[in-house]
Amino acid sequence: MTAEIISVLSAFACVFTKPTWKNIQILFLGAILCRGSRQVTKILRVMSLSQTKNYSKYHNVLRRAKWSSLDAAKILLGLLISALPKGIPILVVVDETLERRQGKKIKAIGAYRDAVRSSKSNVVISFGLKWECMALIVPLPWSQRYWALPFLMVLSPSKKSNEKAGKKHKTSIDWTMQMVSAVSRWVLKKPWVLLGDGAYACMDLAHHCLKRGATLISRFRLDAQLFEYPVYKLKMRGRKPIKGRRIHLRTLLNDMTRPWQCAKVRWYGGELKSLEFLVIDCLWYHAGKPPLPVRVVIIKTPDGEKEAEVLFSTCIEHNAIQIIEWFVLRWNIEVTFEETRAHLGIETQRQWSDLAIARSTPLLMSLYSVVTLIGIQLHDSKLLVQAEITSWYNKNTELCFSDVLIAVRNILWRERHFSKSANSDDFHQLSAQDVNQLIYQLSMTG
Repeated sequence: MTAEIISVLSAFACVFTKPTWKNIQILFLGAILCRGSRQVTKILRVMSLSQTKNYSKYHNVLRRAKWSSLDAAKILLGLLISALPKGIPILVVVDETLERRQGKKIKAIGAYRDAVRSSKSNVVISFGLKWECMALIVPLPWSQRYWALPFLMVLSPSKKSNEKAGKKHKTSIDWTMQMVSAVSRWVLKKPWVLLGDGAYACMDLAHHCLKRGATLISRFRLDAQLFEYPVYKLKMRGRKPIKGRRIHLRTLLNDMTRPWQCAKVRWYGGELKSLEFLVIDCLWYHAGKPPLPVRVVIIKTPDGEKEAEVLFSTCIEHNAIQIIEWFVLRWNIEVTFEETRAHLGIETQRQWSDLAIARSTPLLMSLYSVVTLIGIQLHDSKLLVQAEITSWYNKNTELCFSDVLIAVRNILWRERHFSKSANSDDFHQLSAQDVNQLIYQLSMTG
């Protein structure tokens, strides 16, 4: 392995025992070099270990070996934060994704709405595993788009499987609050922002974020329970009010007496859009819970598909443009989910034991971030090759994940087969095993 790869991988050595660390490096390199499905047996073929007698030790890395995935996630988050340029805030995206799987031995399986295959008029239900994923938003030198790099994934079993196992069911919000607590400990009380879609606009989560030193930015519905600040009058009898009059967001959309603003904001796709928006500071309140001050941004959508977009932040010091642009960055995690399916074999692994299932998918998702970190090292060393330019597709200098993955594979193949005579004029002939290995790689299906 080259110095760029070693500098990233060596940070995780403390999580594993020496035998496990040796085996997991084999699995890591094989997962990068593989194309198509990411099964342990296929990785062993790629690494020329198909004749290994004790092949079960590589399976045991996932199903039996003692190591903490939380410790690995903490180290990965530290590496990602160190890759942030100075002045860039810590923005963490949270979202759920469905891993389509079938099999009677998979205990945590459930039937969920498949967001990828569904549309507004047609809802598709698929069997699989639901994962809660957190990713750090990172700007990269070879891309104008911010990337969402995963570092923590938690399996969220279905309610039916929890009832069958006699366990208390935890919702997506419950798992997210546990993840928020972990991230707050790992960043050593530094301020950070949690970005989530409308499914995470929950008051319990918002209060939990405030207690842990985090800020929640999400999206409200137009019927959200928002109230004005209470007005205290002298000599008022009884208990002091905790909220004022109800705010109806739909009414505000047509109220031109309000101070509506217009500004150019970086919208989806990175393009600048002129948006008209209204900013109000109010209270978010539900019965039985203390009211929460929030800054709300009501946006008249430029495309006209929706009546309006209503975003909010639990930090009332954030300005409106900041809230809008940060929330738009949340969409990058959807790109990450798609690229991990296309290039890292998510949904192709075939583990059946509970522990292996809980480890394999987070490892593959984390591989996305690790490969990107190696790409940053290669870029600093000026070894990251430019994207391929063809007569029908000119990407200029913009690189996507497949380009970075190709660059890392290029380094690994050169180091493995073509570096032995780099400093010598002697002719080096590839062995029959190496030739067969290269031919096998070329003949593999993508």
